[in-house]
Amino acid sequence: MKGGFQFRYQNLIGEGRVTVEALKDLQPVMEQAVAAVRKIRGEGFSKAHLSKDGTPEHVYFPRQAYLEQGNPNDEESIERLEKLGAAWKDSVDAAVFIGIGGSYLGDKVIFDLATKPYWNQLPKKERNGYPQIYFAGNNVDGTALQGIMRTLTLQAQHVKHPLHIQLVPISKSGTTMEPLTSFAALLSYMESHPEWFTVDVTAVTGLDGDASLLYRLAKENNWPAFSIPEGIGGRFCILSNPGLLMCAALGYDIRSLLEGAREMSELCLATEGADNPALLNASLKYLAAEKLGADIEVLMGYGDALQCLGAWYVQLLAESLGKRTDRNGKTVYYGRTPVVAVGTTDMHSMTQQHQDGKRNKVIQFLEVEKPAEQIIVKNPFPQEKAFALYADKEMNVLLKAALTANETALTEDGRLNARYVLPELAPRYVGQLLMFLMYSIAYEGELADVDAYDQPGVEAYKRIMKAELAKG
Repeated sequence: MKGGFQFRYQNLIGEGRVTVEALKDLQPVMEQAVAAVRKIRGEGFSKAHLSKDGTPEHVYFPRQAYLEQGNPNDEESIERLEKLGAAWKDSVDAAVFIGIGGSYLGDKVIFDLATKPYWNQLPKKERNGYPQIYFAGNNVDGTALQGIMRTLTLQAQHVKHPLHIQLVPISKSGTTMEPLTSFAALLSYMESHPEWFTVDVTAVTGLDGDASLLYRLAKENNWPAFSIPEGIGGRFCILSNPGLLMCAALGYDIRSLLEGAREMSELCLATEGADNPALLNASLKYLAAEKLGADIEVLMGYGDALQCLGAWYVQLLAESLGKRTDRNGKTVYYGRTPVVAVGTTDMHSMTQQHQDGKRNKVIQFLEVEKPAEQIIVKNPFPQEKAFALYADKEMNVLLKAALTANETALTEDGRLNARYVLPELAPRYVGQLLMFLMYSIAYEGELADVDAYDQPGVEAYKRIMKAELAKG
């Protein structure tokens, strides 16, 4: 995009890589994929997609970018979120977001990209009055949960007055084991210690009292409730209430985020691959897997703040595309394996395998051109020659040099790689990237003819686990 997100894919095409001929051969399927995704955008239905109960279910993820009545977001819902953010500012000391899967990963992505490092350790003035943020319910881990309780208790004891805490349980059904148990433990603990905590609850759930325990509790206890929109699966919900509430809690520009998503959405509905970055991305990754056996994708973001974005993408890809059967019921065992890496950290470990191991990987770099902070490396030991190489250089220059070196080494050895580039971590560009990745997965589902919106493998273990727990 001009002045925005870039997809540099030249190292995926050519001799020993995905060929132009292979792309031409795929063109009829690509055109069908565009028609199918346009139908999802227009009508909200994907071929053969059913809910876990076997009934037709909408697919509304593209609509998150458009503020229209009947869409997951509209003017009224955004204004409500903005009012919540303003109410929490200078009022709430800490908010605990309680969710798992996309409800956790989406929020953690927004948090990591929107905040300064060590956010919770910063004085409130440095946080512009916004609350500390904690995460719970993303595992069944009593030690981690106890750590949150202890940390907040010690803070309250230090300031000698109760902390104002917001608990934010996020669950469509309200019965998901990890967030439900963490929410129950935190709420009961905090309510039993009024000398340390004033606790409020803001629920994010399905707004159906018959289907959602959490919504029923919200009505009974007069908690504010925000909807998890129908037709938005957890791994796609980052641009609707579950993710946007985190934006509101941090003062992150929701409208700019959705503007970027809208810009990308328009590009991703073009018929020609050259004009449609998500279709091109999906086609290249699909052909790399099917024709070259490169069915592992390593998303390697250069910068610590990008690590959770990689984890979010792992869920998006794995849960959407890892399917036993195609949409006609034929056993295909389709899927690619996503892996998270961080540059430069994992250049000292995983890059050995990327460079010399099996040729079954696509290394997908992610670069942010302009860092939020700039540090010049000063040399406290001028007599030591080893420091001279780095002296008086800006750290982001060193980071870019490492990325370019990694990319060049892989390319010279014929290793598949590509680069996503963001100008900076501004909300608009983040919105472009998130929507690009969601459309890429939607297109790959069409190319492989698998349902990218269900997760029957996940439902299998849940049935067994519930039966085990019921035994007492």
